[in-house]
Amino acid sequence: MRIEIYDQSYNVHGEDEEHLKELAAYVDTKMREVAEATRMVDSLKVAVLAALNMADELFAMRQRQSEIEGPLRKRVEKCVAMVEKALEQSN
Repeated sequence: MRIEIYDQSYNVHGEDEEHLKELAAYVDTKMREVAEATRMVDSLKVAVLAALNMADELFAMRQRQSEIEGPLRKRVEKCVAMVEKALEQSN
């Protein structure tokens, strides 16, 4: 399939064309935001800065996920221990 990012066309292969279109639109938007904010015209530099911004988003999401997973994992382990204890007592 053919996608367009920052006025450049690319032929890509994938099983979920709609997902690829969404990804391409996201990258295109990020590149245009960077270009507008920096007034930069060099597409390679715009791409690198957009990638840096997307990496920052990814790292922030990973951090939030780990902050949620830690306490959640402890609660799940506590619940499992309580259920196991209740099962032992019922036998």
